[in-house]
Amino acid sequence: MTSAWDLEQLAEIELEKEEEEEEDGRCVPDGPAPPSGGAGADVSHPYYDVARHGIIQVSGDDNYGRKLIIFSSCCLPPSHQLNHRRLLEYLKFTLDQYVEMDYILVYFHHGLRSSNKPSVKWLREAYSEFDRKYKKNLKTLYVVHPTNFIRIIWNIFKPLISHKFGKKLKYVNYLAELRDHLNYEQLIVPPDVLRHDEKLRAAQKGGAPPPGRTPPPRPPLPTQQFGVSLQYIREKNREAVVPPVVHQTVSYLKLKGLWTEGIFRRSARVQLIKDVQKLYNLGKPVNFDEYDDVHVPAVILKTFLRELPEPLLTFRVYSHVQQLLDVESSLRVSRCKQIVESLPEHNFIVTKYLLCFLHMVSQESIVNKMSPSNLACVFGVNLVWPRHGSISLSALTPINIFTEILIEHFDAVFGSRCPSGQVTP
Repeated sequence: MTSAWDLEQLAEIELEKEEEEEEDGRCVPDGPAPPSGGAGADVSHPYYDVARHGIIQVSGDDNYGRKLIIFSSCCLPPSHQLNHRRLLEYLKFTLDQYVEMDYILVYFHHGLRSSNKPSVKWLREAYSEFDRKYKKNLKTLYVVHPTNFIRIIWNIFKPLISHKFGKKLKYVNYLAELRDHLNYEQLIVPPDVLRHDEKLRAAQKGGAPPPGRTPPPRPPLPTQQFGVSLQYIREKNREAVVPPVVHQTVSYLKLKGLWTEGIFRRSARVQLIKDVQKLYNLGKPVNFDEYDDVHVPAVILKTFLRELPEPLLTFRVYSHVQQLLDVESSLRVSRCKQIVESLPEHNFIVTKYLLCFLHMVSQESIVNKMSPSNLACVFGVNLVWPRHGSISLSALTPINIFTEILIEHFDAVFGSRCPSGQVTP
């Protein structure tokens, strides 16, 4: 029987082999510079010494509203340049902001080397410190580009890992496979990982597969609700200013979800969400009572917002939101009001309708535990995102502050502008 010590030695040998096989394309940076747009730009970050490397990123949600947290091995500097204890604390600091809701971990393995890898002892400490609070709402751990080293490490930890947690682990050999599960366009993938993926695909038997692009979309159905513009939905639904999905989910949740603890923080069965989306897209009636799960309409609402071709608050607003931290705290409510009032009328009406409802939810936070801050963490990235690229960890702070102000100060932000076509929940 192979001992744990033997397995550790075997893991070291495998890692050295992998390094030898990649004589070029080393991705460990010489210095501590983070990837472009990484969290490292903010020197006031409590873990700036770690965050500047861009090892850990929060990258929007998956297809079913679950927060995506990314760990990129290729961003790890040489071990003597990084305090691994601080790395563990920073990882917990990041997770603490999201573990009360369902979340996903994506681990990019490429770039882990003898010079930058944490010790097996550190891995054991990390696993022991990630108690039930962290494991309970972790839905999937995607290990991208696994190697023999990963499989040996898995065998070392197998005696410690529960069967339930083990089922959450999914190996992903190529980045294209992630498109079936995640909003790939929001995913922060380091350039070194992209290049490594291209090499792997090119080395496949029979030559390189076609690039990992989705096929051209089919023309939408007249009844389509997901993945089409607000204008399209309005034109196909007798000029209804509030999309049917938004109106029906909000109406249902107002009656049956206001007092549900953790509403909007939980996911629902993936197949259920797909089934409901299909019903909506085919123009068939949806009765949420049939599902006996108030989290189904909550996830559907988030999914609808996330799949809009342009965010509800429009692309133009993104840069203004990012500048919010430069505004004095006492002036931020009025600045948010200016931003929102600059929206096109249709977007403003739908935004006001939605935020009015989220304000109602926040007023029941003693029961449902969803304060304006908690709701902002859930909805911020579903209301505004950049036209190109993904949202970095540092960009989340102004987005969340902006959304929190819209919810908490709803009357002050939205009270002045009252379009003739507006409706209320």
